[in-house]
Amino acid sequence: MENDANTPQRSDPGTALAEVEPSEQLTAHAAADLPEQDSVPEAPPLHPTVIVMHASVGSGHRSAANATAQALEILRDTDDPELLQGLTVPEDLEIEVLDILEFGRHVFDGDHAASLFTGATRPLYDLTWRYTLTGRLLWGGGTIWSHVNFPKFTDHIREKQPLAIICTHITAANVAVGARMITGQRYPILCVPTDYETEGLWPHKTTDLFCVATESMAETLRPRKVPDENILITGIPTRDDFRKTYDKIETRKKLGLPEDKMVVLALAGAYLPRPYVHFRDTLDKVLPYLHTYPNMHFVFIAGSDKHYAEHMRQQCLELGLENTTVLGYVDGMAALMAASDLVICKSGGLTVTECLCAQVPMILLGRAYGQEKANVQMLTAVGAAMHVTTARELLESLRHIARYPQSTQAMLINGGIIRRPEAALDIARAAFRLVEKTKAGDLAEHRKRLLWLYWGKKPAHIR
Repeated sequence: MENDANTPQRSDPGTALAEVEPSEQLTAHAAADLPEQDSVPEAPPLHPTVIVMHASVGSGHRSAANATAQALEILRDTDDPELLQGLTVPEDLEIEVLDILEFGRHVFDGDHAASLFTGATRPLYDLTWRYTLTGRLLWGGGTIWSHVNFPKFTDHIREKQPLAIICTHITAANVAVGARMITGQRYPILCVPTDYETEGLWPHKTTDLFCVATESMAETLRPRKVPDENILITGIPTRDDFRKTYDKIETRKKLGLPEDKMVVLALAGAYLPRPYVHFRDTLDKVLPYLHTYPNMHFVFIAGSDKHYAEHMRQQCLELGLENTTVLGYVDGMAALMAASDLVICKSGGLTVTECLCAQVPMILLGRAYGQEKANVQMLTAVGAAMHVTTARELLESLRHIARYPQSTQAMLINGGIIRRPEAALDIARAAFRLVEKTKAGDLAEHRKRLLWLYWGKKPAHIR
Protein backbone atom coordinates (compact mmCIF):
# COMPACT_ATOMS: atom_id res chain seq x y z
CA MET A 1 0.00 0.00 0.00
CA GLU A 2 1.44 3.35 -1.02
CA ASN A 3 1.89 6.06 1.59
CA ASP A 4 -0.43 9.00 1.34
CA ALA A 5 1.29 12.39 1.08
CA ASN A 6 -0.53 13.52 4.25
CA THR A 7 0.40 10.40 6.30
CA PRO A 8 3.51 10.67 8.58
CA GLN A 9 6.31 8.31 7.44
CA ARG A 10 7.55 5.62 9.85
CA SER A 11 11.30 4.82 10.11
CA ASP A 12 12.79 1.46 11.13
CA PRO A 13 12.79 1.13 15.00
CA GLY A 14 16.31 -0.27 15.13
CA THR A 15 17.75 2.57 13.09
CA ALA A 16 15.93 5.09 15.22
CA LEU A 17 17.31 3.67 18.48
CA ALA A 18 20.87 3.66 17.14
CA GLU A 19 20.71 7.37 16.53
CA VAL A 20 19.56 8.52 20.00
CA GLU A 21 21.11 8.83 23.43
CA PRO A 22 20.74 5.97 26.01
CA SER A 23 18.16 7.88 28.03
CA GLU A 24 16.20 8.41 24.88
CA GLN A 25 16.56 4.69 24.06
CA LEU A 26 14.77 3.83 27.32
CA THR A 27 11.92 6.13 26.37
CA ALA A 28 11.81 4.60 22.94
CA HIS A 29 11.70 1.03 24.34
CA ALA A 30 8.89 2.01 26.71
CA ALA A 31 6.96 3.52 23.85
CA ALA A 32 7.48 0.38 21.80
CA ASP A 33 5.74 -1.65 24.51
CA LEU A 34 2.62 0.50 24.28
CA PRO A 35 -0.18 -0.48 21.90
CA GLU A 36 0.13 1.23 18.56
CA GLN A 37 -2.09 4.30 18.33
CA ASP A 38 -4.76 4.33 15.67
CA SER A 39 -4.23 6.71 12.82
CA VAL A 40 -6.61 9.63 12.45
CA PRO A 41 -9.77 8.25 10.80
CA GLU A 42 -10.49 9.52 7.35
CA ALA A 43 -13.67 11.44 6.73
CA PRO A 44 -16.40 9.20 5.34
CA PRO A 45 -16.97 9.59 1.60
CA LEU A 46 -19.70 12.01 0.58
CA HIS A 47 -22.90 10.44 -0.66
CA PRO A 48 -24.83 12.23 -3.39
CA THR A 49 -27.50 14.22 -1.55
CA VAL A 50 -30.61 16.16 -2.53
CA ILE A 51 -31.98 18.47 0.14
CA VAL A 52 -35.70 19.28 0.32
CA MET A 53 -36.35 22.30 2.53
CA HIS A 54 -39.46 23.77 4.09
CA ALA A 55 -40.30 26.04 6.99
CA SER A 56 -42.61 24.90 9.76
CA VAL A 57 -45.08 27.73 9.17
CA GLY A 58 -48.31 25.78 8.95
CA SER A 59 -48.43 22.24 7.57
CA GLY A 60 -48.68 22.84 3.81
CA HIS A 61 -44.99 23.57 3.16
CA ARG A 62 -43.99 20.53 5.21
CA SER A 63 -46.46 18.27 3.38
CA ALA A 64 -45.20 19.45 -0.01
CA ALA A 65 -41.59 18.84 1.05
CA ASN A 66 -42.38 15.32 2.27
CA ALA A 67 -44.28 14.55 -0.93
CA THR A 68 -41.32 15.71 -3.03
CA ALA A 69 -38.90 13.65 -0.94
CA GLN A 70 -41.15 10.62 -1.43
CA ALA A 71 -41.01 11.16 -5.20
CA LEU A 72 -37.20 11.36 -5.09
CA GLU A 73 -37.15 8.03 -3.23
CA ILE A 74 -39.42 6.46 -5.84
CA LEU A 75 -37.05 7.51 -8.64
CA ARG A 76 -34.02 6.31 -6.69
CA ASP A 77 -35.51 2.88 -6.00
CA THR A 78 -37.15 2.16 -9.35
CA ASP A 79 -35.86 0.74 -12.61
CA ASP A 80 -39.08 1.59 -14.47
CA PRO A 81 -38.04 3.48 -17.62
CA GLU A 82 -41.46 5.15 -17.78
CA LEU A 83 -40.85 6.76 -14.39
CA LEU A 84 -37.18 7.59 -14.98
CA GLN A 85 -37.69 9.04 -18.47
CA GLY A 86 -34.05 8.57 -19.40
CA LEU A 87 -32.64 9.95 -16.15
CA THR A 88 -29.80 8.40 -14.19
CA VAL A 89 -30.43 8.51 -10.43
CA PRO A 90 -27.65 7.47 -8.01
CA GLU A 91 -28.49 4.24 -6.19
CA ASP A 92 -26.90 5.59 -3.01
CA LEU A 93 -28.75 8.91 -3.16
CA GLU A 94 -29.45 10.44 0.24
CA ILE A 95 -32.53 12.64 0.64
CA GLU A 96 -32.70 15.14 3.48
CA VAL A 97 -35.92 16.88 4.46
CA LEU A 98 -35.00 19.92 6.54
CA ASP A 99 -36.92 22.61 8.40
CA ILE A 100 -34.91 25.76 7.79
CA LEU A 101 -36.15 27.32 11.03
CA GLU A 102 -34.23 24.69 13.00
CA PHE A 103 -30.97 26.13 11.63
CA GLY A 104 -31.67 29.68 12.80
CA ARG A 105 -29.34 31.54 15.13
CA HIS A 106 -32.55 32.41 16.94
CA VAL A 107 -35.01 29.53 16.67
CA PHE A 108 -38.64 30.63 16.73
CA ASP A 109 -41.93 28.81 16.46
CA GLY A 110 -43.07 29.15 12.87
CA ASP A 111 -46.49 27.69 13.63
CA HIS A 112 -47.04 30.33 16.30
CA ALA A 113 -45.91 33.00 13.85
CA ALA A 114 -48.42 31.70 11.28
CA SER A 115 -51.20 32.01 13.83
CA LEU A 116 -50.45 35.72 14.19
CA PHE A 117 -51.87 36.21 10.70
CA THR A 118 -55.26 34.67 11.44
CA GLY A 119 -56.67 37.17 13.93
CA ALA A 120 -56.99 40.93 13.86
CA THR A 121 -53.77 41.22 11.83
CA ARG A 122 -55.19 39.31 8.85
CA PRO A 123 -55.78 42.45 6.71
CA LEU A 124 -52.15 43.45 7.28
CA TYR A 125 -51.04 40.01 6.15
CA ASP A 126 -53.17 40.36 3.04
CA LEU A 127 -51.62 43.76 2.30
CA THR A 128 -48.09 42.44 2.81
CA TRP A 129 -48.53 39.25 0.82
CA ARG A 130 -50.41 40.70 -2.11
CA TYR A 131 -49.02 44.20 -2.55
CA THR A 132 -45.62 44.70 -0.97
CA LEU A 133 -42.86 43.62 -3.36
CA THR A 134 -45.35 41.99 -5.71
CA GLY A 135 -45.79 44.83 -8.17
CA ARG A 136 -42.65 46.32 -9.73
CA LEU A 137 -40.07 46.39 -6.91
CA LEU A 138 -38.91 42.80 -6.54
CA TRP A 139 -36.45 40.60 -4.66
CA GLY A 140 -33.69 38.91 -6.61
CA GLY A 141 -31.78 37.09 -3.87
CA GLY A 142 -28.68 37.60 -1.74
CA THR A 143 -26.71 36.43 1.28
CA ILE A 144 -28.25 38.70 3.92
CA TRP A 145 -30.63 36.02 5.27
CA SER A 146 -27.73 33.58 5.69
CA HIS A 147 -25.43 36.08 7.41
CA VAL A 148 -28.05 37.38 9.82
CA ASN A 149 -29.70 34.20 11.08
CA PHE A 150 -28.60 31.04 9.27
CA PRO A 151 -24.80 30.54 9.37
CA LYS A 152 -25.42 27.02 10.72
CA PHE A 153 -27.13 26.07 7.48
CA THR A 154 -24.23 27.44 5.44
CA ASP A 155 -21.90 25.17 7.44
CA HIS A 156 -24.23 22.24 6.72
CA ILE A 157 -24.00 22.98 2.99
CA ARG A 158 -20.21 23.10 3.14
CA GLU A 159 -20.26 19.63 4.66
CA LYS A 160 -22.94 18.01 2.48
CA GLN A 161 -22.16 19.57 -0.93
CA PRO A 162 -25.66 18.73 -2.22
CA LEU A 163 -26.53 17.88 -5.80
CA ALA A 164 -29.60 20.12 -5.64
CA ILE A 165 -31.90 21.90 -3.19
CA ILE A 166 -35.68 21.97 -3.56
CA CYS A 167 -37.50 24.62 -1.51
CA THR A 168 -41.19 24.80 -0.63
CA HIS A 169 -40.97 28.03 1.39
CA ILE A 170 -39.47 31.44 0.61
CA THR A 171 -37.26 31.49 3.72
CA ALA A 172 -35.76 28.15 2.76
CA ALA A 173 -35.21 29.35 -0.82
CA ASN A 174 -33.45 32.54 0.21
CA VAL A 175 -31.19 30.78 2.69
CA ALA A 176 -30.31 28.17 0.05
CA VAL A 177 -29.36 30.99 -2.33
CA GLY A 178 -27.24 32.68 0.33
CA ALA A 179 -25.41 29.46 1.23
CA ARG A 180 -24.63 28.83 -2.43
CA MET A 181 -23.16 32.30 -2.86
CA ILE A 182 -21.10 32.10 0.33
CA THR A 183 -19.69 28.60 -0.26
CA GLY A 184 -19.16 29.05 -4.00
CA GLN A 185 -20.91 25.76 -4.78
CA ARG A 186 -22.91 25.27 -7.98
CA TYR A 187 -25.95 23.22 -6.94
CA PRO A 188 -29.27 24.10 -8.65
CA ILE A 189 -32.13 25.59 -6.60
CA LEU A 190 -35.75 24.73 -7.38
CA CYS A 191 -38.52 26.84 -5.85
CA VAL A 192 -41.93 25.23 -5.36
CA PRO A 193 -44.66 27.68 -4.22
CA THR A 194 -47.37 25.73 -2.41
CA ASP A 195 -50.25 28.07 -3.29
CA TYR A 196 -51.80 29.29 -6.52
CA GLU A 197 -49.87 32.54 -6.72
CA THR A 198 -46.27 33.61 -6.12
CA GLU A 199 -45.35 36.43 -3.76
CA GLY A 200 -42.54 38.86 -4.38
CA LEU A 201 -40.00 37.60 -1.83
CA TRP A 202 -38.98 34.45 -3.71
CA PRO A 203 -35.39 34.84 -5.01
CA HIS A 204 -36.47 35.47 -8.59
CA LYS A 205 -33.10 36.19 -10.18
CA THR A 206 -31.15 33.40 -8.48
CA THR A 207 -33.64 30.53 -8.77
CA ASP A 208 -32.75 27.97 -11.42
CA LEU A 209 -36.30 26.67 -11.78
CA PHE A 210 -39.74 27.72 -10.53
CA CYS A 211 -42.11 24.75 -10.36
CA VAL A 212 -45.54 26.41 -10.31
CA ALA A 213 -49.09 25.15 -10.25
CA THR A 214 -50.71 27.00 -13.15
CA GLU A 215 -50.02 29.04 -16.26
CA SER A 216 -51.44 32.03 -14.39
CA MET A 217 -48.54 31.80 -11.94
CA ALA A 218 -46.10 31.69 -14.84
CA GLU A 219 -47.68 34.91 -16.11
CA THR A 220 -46.89 36.45 -12.73
CA LEU A 221 -43.23 35.43 -12.99
CA ARG A 222 -42.60 36.59 -16.56
CA PRO A 223 -43.00 40.34 -15.80
CA ARG A 224 -40.58 39.74 -12.93
CA LYS A 225 -37.95 38.95 -15.59
CA VAL A 226 -37.89 35.23 -14.86
CA PRO A 227 -37.08 33.59 -18.24
CA ASP A 228 -39.38 30.93 -19.66
CA GLU A 229 -36.68 28.24 -19.38
CA ASN A 230 -36.71 28.83 -15.61
CA ILE A 231 -40.46 28.15 -15.30
CA LEU A 232 -42.11 24.72 -15.31
CA ILE A 233 -45.85 24.08 -14.86
CA THR A 234 -45.88 21.07 -12.55
CA GLY A 235 -48.73 21.55 -10.09
CA ILE A 236 -48.31 21.46 -6.31
CA PRO A 237 -46.72 18.22 -4.99
CA THR A 238 -48.91 15.78 -3.07
CA ARG A 239 -48.21 12.38 -1.56
CA ASP A 240 -48.04 9.35 -3.82
CA ASP A 241 -51.41 8.21 -2.39
CA PHE A 242 -53.11 10.88 -4.47
CA ARG A 243 -51.83 9.37 -7.73
CA LYS A 244 -53.74 6.15 -7.09
CA THR A 245 -57.33 5.11 -7.72
CA TYR A 246 -59.57 3.62 -5.02
CA ASP A 247 -62.69 1.50 -4.79
CA LYS A 248 -65.35 3.94 -3.61
CA ILE A 249 -67.77 1.29 -2.33
CA GLU A 250 -65.05 -0.66 -0.52
CA THR A 251 -63.79 2.48 1.24
CA ARG A 252 -67.30 3.38 2.40
CA LYS A 253 -67.87 -0.15 3.71
CA LYS A 254 -64.61 -0.04 5.63
CA LEU A 255 -65.57 3.24 7.34
CA GLY A 256 -69.24 2.38 7.84
CA LEU A 257 -70.50 5.09 5.49
CA PRO A 258 -73.73 4.74 3.48
CA GLU A 259 -73.44 3.75 -0.18
CA ASP A 260 -76.76 5.29 -1.25
CA LYS A 261 -76.22 8.85 -0.02
CA MET A 262 -74.08 11.81 -1.03
CA VAL A 263 -71.12 11.80 1.38
CA VAL A 264 -70.04 15.31 2.40
CA LEU A 265 -66.61 15.45 4.02
CA ALA A 266 -65.83 18.38 6.36
CA LEU A 267 -62.08 18.74 6.94
CA ALA A 268 -62.00 20.32 10.39
CA GLY A 269 -58.87 18.59 11.66
CA ALA A 270 -56.22 21.20 12.34
CA TYR A 271 -52.47 21.04 12.87
CA LEU A 272 -52.87 24.65 13.98
CA PRO A 273 -56.24 25.12 15.71
CA ARG A 274 -56.38 28.93 15.60
CA PRO A 275 -56.88 29.30 11.83
CA TYR A 276 -59.80 26.87 12.17
CA VAL A 277 -61.68 28.78 14.88
CA HIS A 278 -64.05 30.46 12.41
CA PHE A 279 -64.31 27.29 10.33
CA ARG A 280 -65.35 25.16 13.32
CA ASP A 281 -67.69 27.83 14.65
CA THR A 282 -69.49 27.86 11.29
CA LEU A 283 -69.86 24.07 11.36
CA ASP A 284 -71.38 24.32 14.86
CA LYS A 285 -73.95 26.76 13.52
CA VAL A 286 -75.04 24.50 10.65
CA LEU A 287 -75.33 21.31 12.75
CA PRO A 288 -78.96 21.93 13.87
CA TYR A 289 -80.04 22.08 10.21
CA LEU A 290 -78.30 18.99 8.83
CA HIS A 291 -81.33 16.76 9.46
CA THR A 292 -83.05 18.66 6.62
CA TYR A 293 -80.64 17.03 4.14
CA PRO A 294 -81.80 13.37 4.27
CA ASN A 295 -79.96 12.44 1.07
CA MET A 296 -76.61 13.64 2.45
CA HIS A 297 -74.33 12.03 5.03
CA PHE A 298 -71.85 14.38 6.73
CA VAL A 299 -68.42 13.15 7.85
CA PHE A 300 -66.47 15.46 10.17
CA ILE A 301 -62.72 14.94 10.35
CA ALA A 302 -61.30 16.11 13.67
CA GLY A 303 -57.74 14.93 13.04
CA SER A 304 -55.62 14.50 16.15
CA ASP A 305 -57.76 16.94 18.15
CA LYS A 306 -59.52 14.54 20.53
CA HIS A 307 -61.30 17.35 22.37
CA TYR A 308 -62.88 18.64 19.17
CA ALA A 309 -63.86 15.13 18.11
CA GLU A 310 -65.61 14.59 21.45
CA HIS A 311 -67.31 17.99 21.14
CA MET A 312 -68.70 17.10 17.70
CA ARG A 313 -69.90 13.67 18.79
CA GLN A 314 -71.68 15.18 21.78
CA GLN A 315 -73.32 17.85 19.61
CA CYS A 316 -74.55 15.31 17.08
CA LEU A 317 -75.89 13.09 19.88
CA GLU A 318 -77.78 15.93 21.55
CA LEU A 319 -79.29 17.00 18.22
CA GLY A 320 -80.28 13.44 17.37
CA LEU A 321 -78.46 13.53 14.03
CA GLU A 322 -78.40 10.19 12.27
CA ASN A 323 -76.73 11.39 9.07
CA THR A 324 -73.37 12.30 10.62
CA THR A 325 -70.09 10.52 11.40
CA VAL A 326 -67.18 11.98 13.39
CA LEU A 327 -63.70 10.61 12.69
CA GLY A 328 -60.37 11.40 14.32
CA TYR A 329 -57.06 10.99 12.52
CA VAL A 330 -57.50 9.09 9.24
CA ASP A 331 -54.60 7.23 7.66
CA GLY A 332 -56.16 6.72 4.23
CA MET A 333 -57.20 10.31 3.58
CA ALA A 334 -56.71 10.00 -0.17
CA ALA A 335 -59.09 7.03 -0.30
CA LEU A 336 -61.65 8.80 1.91
CA MET A 337 -61.57 11.91 -0.28
CA ALA A 338 -61.98 9.79 -3.39
CA ALA A 339 -64.97 8.04 -1.78
CA SER A 340 -66.68 11.37 -1.00
CA ASP A 341 -68.99 13.39 -3.22
CA LEU A 342 -68.20 16.82 -1.77
CA VAL A 343 -65.59 18.34 0.56
CA ILE A 344 -66.02 21.37 2.83
CA CYS A 345 -62.57 22.77 3.59
CA LYS A 346 -60.40 25.81 4.08
CA SER A 347 -58.59 27.26 1.09
CA GLY A 348 -55.05 26.15 1.95
CA GLY A 349 -52.92 25.31 -1.07
CA LEU A 350 -52.17 21.69 -0.15
CA THR A 351 -55.73 20.91 0.96
CA VAL A 352 -57.36 22.12 -2.25
CA THR A 353 -54.66 20.41 -4.34
CA GLU A 354 -55.36 17.09 -2.63
CA CYS A 355 -59.06 17.55 -3.38
CA LEU A 356 -58.26 18.22 -7.04
CA CYS A 357 -56.08 15.12 -7.24
CA ALA A 358 -58.72 12.99 -5.48
CA GLN A 359 -61.30 14.35 -7.94
CA VAL A 360 -63.76 15.59 -5.37
CA PRO A 361 -65.54 19.00 -5.67
CA MET A 362 -65.10 21.61 -2.95
CA ILE A 363 -66.93 24.23 -0.95
CA LEU A 364 -64.27 26.62 0.41
CA LEU A 365 -65.41 27.93 3.77
CA GLY A 366 -64.24 31.11 5.46
CA ARG A 367 -62.75 34.48 4.67
CA ALA A 368 -59.44 34.18 2.88
CA TYR A 369 -56.37 36.37 3.21
CA GLY A 370 -52.97 36.43 1.60
CA GLN A 371 -52.17 33.35 -0.45
CA GLU A 372 -55.47 31.69 0.50
CA LYS A 373 -57.31 34.56 -1.13
CA ALA A 374 -55.36 33.88 -4.32
CA ASN A 375 -56.33 30.20 -4.04
CA VAL A 376 -60.02 31.08 -3.73
CA GLN A 377 -59.91 33.45 -6.68
CA MET A 378 -58.19 30.92 -8.91
CA LEU A 379 -60.45 27.98 -8.02
CA THR A 380 -63.70 29.92 -8.30
CA ALA A 381 -62.56 31.63 -11.52
CA VAL A 382 -62.17 28.27 -13.28
CA GLY A 383 -65.37 26.92 -11.69
CA ALA A 384 -63.58 24.21 -9.70
CA ALA A 385 -65.02 25.21 -6.31
CA MET A 386 -67.69 27.25 -4.53
CA HIS A 387 -66.80 29.80 -1.85
CA VAL A 388 -68.89 30.74 1.20
CA THR A 389 -68.05 32.77 4.29
CA THR A 390 -71.04 32.30 6.61
CA ALA A 391 -73.19 29.47 7.93
CA ARG A 392 -76.20 30.77 6.01
CA GLU A 393 -74.25 30.73 2.73
CA LEU A 394 -73.02 27.22 3.44
CA LEU A 395 -76.53 25.92 4.05
CA GLU A 396 -77.76 27.57 0.86
CA SER A 397 -74.92 26.00 -1.17
CA LEU A 398 -75.66 22.56 0.30
CA ARG A 399 -79.34 23.01 -0.54
CA HIS A 400 -78.44 23.89 -4.13
CA ILE A 401 -76.17 20.84 -4.49
CA ALA A 402 -78.78 18.53 -2.93
CA ARG A 403 -81.31 19.80 -5.47
CA TYR A 404 -78.88 19.77 -8.44
CA PRO A 405 -76.22 17.12 -7.73
CA GLN A 406 -74.99 17.42 -11.30
CA SER A 407 -73.47 20.79 -10.33
CA THR A 408 -70.69 18.92 -8.53
CA GLN A 409 -69.86 17.11 -11.76
CA ALA A 410 -69.36 20.47 -13.43
CA MET A 411 -66.85 21.41 -10.72
CA LEU A 412 -64.98 18.15 -11.32
CA ILE A 413 -64.75 18.78 -15.05
CA ASN A 414 -63.54 22.34 -14.51
CA GLY A 415 -61.02 21.22 -11.89
CA GLY A 416 -59.46 18.94 -14.46
CA ILE A 417 -57.85 22.04 -16.01
CA ILE A 418 -55.50 22.40 -13.04
CA ARG A 419 -55.41 18.82 -11.73
CA ARG A 420 -51.82 17.51 -11.75
CA PRO A 421 -51.42 14.39 -9.58
CA GLU A 422 -47.91 13.73 -11.00
CA ALA A 423 -46.55 17.03 -9.66
CA ALA A 424 -44.12 15.57 -7.11
CA LEU A 425 -42.58 13.20 -9.66
CA ASP A 426 -42.32 15.97 -12.25
CA ILE A 427 -40.47 18.16 -9.75
CA ALA A 428 -38.13 15.32 -8.77
CA ARG A 429 -37.33 14.59 -12.42
CA ALA A 430 -36.75 18.30 -13.07
CA ALA A 431 -34.24 18.36 -10.20
CA PHE A 432 -32.18 15.54 -11.74
CA ARG A 433 -32.25 17.21 -15.15
CA LEU A 434 -30.83 20.34 -13.55
CA VAL A 435 -28.14 18.26 -11.86
CA GLU A 436 -27.11 16.98 -15.29
CA LYS A 437 -27.00 20.55 -16.62
CA THR A 438 -24.87 21.57 -13.65
CA LYS A 439 -22.35 18.81 -14.38
CA ALA A 440 -22.22 19.99 -17.99
CA GLY A 441 -21.59 23.57 -16.85
CA ASP A 442 -24.81 24.84 -18.44
CA LEU A 443 -26.32 26.62 -15.42
CA ALA A 444 -25.86 30.34 -14.85
CA GLU A 445 -23.37 31.40 -12.19
CA HIS A 446 -24.42 34.24 -9.87
CA ARG A 447 -21.94 36.55 -8.26
CA LYS A 448 -22.01 37.05 -4.53
CA ARG A 449 -24.45 39.75 -3.35
CA LEU A 450 -25.58 40.89 0.08
CA LEU A 451 -29.04 41.75 -1.25
CA TRP A 452 -30.55 42.26 -4.67
CA LEU A 453 -33.62 44.38 -5.40
CA TYR A 454 -34.64 45.05 -8.99
CA TRP A 455 -37.39 46.74 -11.00
CA GLY A 456 -39.81 44.50 -12.84
CA LYS A 457 -42.25 45.08 -15.68
CA LYS A 458 -45.95 45.82 -15.36
CA PRO A 459 -47.59 42.91 -13.46
CA ALA A 460 -49.70 40.55 -15.53
CA HIS A 461 -52.30 40.37 -12.77
CA ILE A 462 -53.23 43.61 -11.07
CA ARG A 463 -53.94 43.09 -7.37
